[in-house]
Amino acid sequence: MGTSRGDPVRASFFLDKGGVGKTTAAAHFGVALHEQGHDVLLIDLAGKQGDLAKHFGIWPDVQAADDDWPNIATVFQDQWPAIAEKVPNAVEGLIWDTGEGPDIIPAHRELDGLDDLLGNIDDAADRYSRLDAFLNGYVDGYDVVLIDLPGSTSNVSYNGIWAAQNVVAPVLPGSFEEDQAAELRSDLERIEKNQGITIELAMLMINGIDAQTKAGRHFQEEFGAEYPDAIAPAQVCSSQDIRNAQLDGRTLFALEEPSATAERAIEAYRTNAAELMERLT
Repeated sequence: MGTSRGDPVRASFFLDKGGVGKTTAAAHFGVALHEQGHDVLLIDLAGKQGDLAKHFGIWPDVQAADDDWPNIATVFQDQWPAIAEKVPNAVEGLIWDTGEGPDIIPAHRELDGLDDLLGNIDDAADRYSRLDAFLNGYVDGYDVVLIDLPGSTSNVSYNGIWAAQNVVAPVLPGSFEEDQAAELRSDLERIEKNQGITIELAMLMINGIDAQTKAGRHFQEEFGAEYPDAIAPAQVCSSQDIRNAQLDGRTLFALEEPSATAERAIEAYRTNAAELMERLT
């Protein structure tokens, strides 16, 4: 763990749609913020497949330790305080080194049943605040906590949103994605009203955009007009290197010879990560 400099900044990566680049954004924001001098913790709640750990090439090692207990799903259980007290280094055992700067609490197969477990908690405030209680009570030493959430509204997603109270929403250029962003705003307003907390759409970032085309410029203008306070200062261009780096188990930052499009994407992530810190602090 790093050295704490006060209450950590928290952000959740969420949109009620899969395949928009939430996990990729979380990984790259994490590395960019580490590069900018922050101690970063990534948390993968996006499902048992462990895509965030795959981004850093450590998923095979995580899987090899799959029987390790406790795990990320354990911290949501009623028994967690007793477990943390009795199991030596329980919290430290959850945390892995990504090899690129940030630390990570990776996904686990037991996330499969977590939504049902949370759904059995009658009190809504308790149901949605389990992750917040874990972070407040057991995790320190970080300047930034970034939470990768499932691509659907669920009890797990609500825990991440509640804990962070700031949402980064990666979107793709398209009319359907405009609708998804509008629904996200409605979702956040509904959660605020029902739970009595304040949630900010901290950043909306367009992935896979070609700003040189008429269509790309159109969607950038549309999103910017609809979300003037949330739109990211830089949008992430389409680059085959993003996919290639994922397959190699690393981020764009770890490429030795990034392409021109990868360089533009890296600079966009750096710019947006710095802006996110400005907005949240």
